[in-house]
Order: sequence, then C-alpha cells, then structure tokens
Amino acid sequence: MTTTDLQTRIARLHEALAERILVLDGSWGVLIQNKGLSEADFRGGRFADWPSDLKGNADVLNLSRPDFVRDIHLEYFEAGADIATTNTFTATSISQGEYGLQEYGAEMNEAGARLAREAADTLQAADGRQRWVAGCLGPTNRTASISPDAADPAARSITFDELRETYREVTRALIAGGADILMVETIFDTLNGKAAIYAIDEVFEEDGVTLPIWISGTITDLSGRTLTGQTTEAFWTSIKHARPFAVGLNCSLGPEQLRPYVAELARVADVPVSAHPNAGLPNAFGGYDLGPDDMARPLAEWSRDGLLNIVGTCCGSTPEHTRVLVEAVRGVPPRTVPEPEPVMILSGLEAVRVGR
Repeated sequence: MTTTDLQTRIARLHEALAERILVLDGSWGVLIQNKGLSEADFRGGRFADWPSDLKGNADVLNLSRPDFVRDIHLEYFEAGADIATTNTFTATSISQGEYGLQEYGAEMNEAGARLAREAADTLQAADGRQRWVAGCLGPTNRTASISPDAADPAARSITFDELRETYREVTRALIAGGADILMVETIFDTLNGKAAIYAIDEVFEEDGVTLPIWISGTITDLSGRTLTGQTTEAFWTSIKHARPFAVGLNCSLGPEQLRPYVAELARVADVPVSAHPNAGLPNAFGGYDLGPDDMARPLAEWSRDGLLNIVGTCCGSTPEHTRVLVEAVRGVPPRTVPEPEPVMILSGLEAVRVGR
C-alpha cells in the first residue's frame, strides 16, 4: 500500500458517500458458529499447545485461520457490501488478556486489516468496483466510567491512559495492515471512546498520516441511553470535536427499537450518519430472529425518510442480509448533511444548549 493509493481510496470514499447510501457488511458470530469451528481450528498450528482454550476467540482466527477470515470478507463483498469491518473487535491487549494473548493484539489487528484489504483488492481487480476497509477498534471489556465495586464508587478496572495506550497500538497496526477508515464502534462508555479518539489523534500527529474516523455508539436498552447514561444527543456532543467522517449507532437493539435514536442522531449530527442494528432482540436461546427481508424493510424505510448515509447490520446477520439490503437501498438518495448549528452545546448525561 502506498500513500497515494490510500489517499485515492479516501477521495473515492467521500465521492461515493455524496452520491449514494453506502452499505456496511454484517456480523461474524453467526457465520463462525455455522461453520462449526473446533478448538483445533481456533488454535491452528501456531497455537496448538496454547495453555488455555481459544474456542470463541474470533480475532485469533486472523493468525490461526486467515483463509477462513478472508473468505468471510469475500462473502460480504460479493453480497454487495461497500465497506468491510476488520475482524478485530476484541483484538486489544486488554480484551485478549482473557486468553493470555495480550502480546498478540497488534499482530491480530495488522493481520485483520491485511486480510480485509486483500479481499477488497482481489474483487476490485476482478470487477473494477472500489471497496473499503474499516479498521475496527472495539470497546474492550472494561469501562473507564463505572466502578466494578459497589462499595467503592471511585474504583476503576481500567484507566484512561491504559485505554489510550492499547488504542495507540491498535491504530498503528490497522493502518499498517491497509485500513482506509478507523472505526471506533459499539461505544457503551463515551470515556472509552474518547481514549480511542485521543490515541488516534496522537498517532496521526506522530506518524504524519490521517484516515477518516468513524464513531459508532450503542444504546444499551429501551431507556434510550448508553450504558453510562448518556442520551443520543449528549453522546454526539461529547465526541463531535473529533470531526468524524461519520457517526452512528449499532448493536444492542433491533431496527424497530433503534429507529428513534437514529432519527435523533440524524437531527443533530452535522456529519454523515450510519446505523447497523442487530437482527432483532435476542430470543430465549440467544439467537436472532429477523431474516434478510425483515431487516431490509425498516432500514430501507429509514433511508427513504432521509435518516442515513451508511447502513448495515450487526449481530445475527449474514451475507444474505447484506445482499437483500443492498437492493433495498439501491437508488435511494443519501441523507442531506445539515450545516453546523451556531450555538454552544455542552453535555453530561444530557445535552445542554447555552444561549438558545
């Protein structure tokens, strides 16, 4: 990858976003489960003698089964996805510590970005259509804002600087692997998200490279707030200083439940808006019941109502969901991005407008 190649892809990304609604790929969990991968598959030859179980660690597949990861990217791109998220949702040293693989976090991220890049470039060479890679910076399994000890409100399981350091490592690895976009996603704690944003900005300044930043939060329940209590507008107010390429909501809720919060984000955000909800709420068995048509109908309706610039699906979805969604939003114009509002807006758990 050369800088010219990267800058050309970024320019084409902005051009495409101005012309149409772009489609993001879907989930990985269902596909991994359906393949019936064994403990041996997750270990591969490299981790055959690893002392702890690795089954269920999707990100280690970037190193142990790169062929499997590349094939999933190809499936989503062939279904019509414009953008692939890297298989790096838990590939931080913090999250990988659960498996004793914290020293492999950077390598997992670079490999994950490289595999997605290879899939995108392979298909572009075949049909001439540009695809993009969004390097995924997941939320980690720790929260910087909430105490894990009910008896000690000041206690924390992670610090801002610890998060910042792991996100610096992830950012550099994703860039090295060929990502076009850096996607800070499934943010349940805005302070965690701010640590990622801070780390990304540091790397950009130190390394002399800039990629679009995409920020996606998650509404954890029907209260309409993040896990740490922020409303949608407060979340946007808290992170808009990053001037993201796009902002969105993903995961947790199905399309029916998520719509009002996406509509609120579309009302207040002066950048492109994205959404990739789950395939409904989990059923009694932990699965997801909304099929491709069930997902595509409401998401196409959101698009026609002018709420979206980028659309995709999250937990419980498959390449067939993507295929149907691509057709459902084809020809629908993207949301018109509003001009910034000239007013001071501050945020805590809720947004406060000053002087209006």
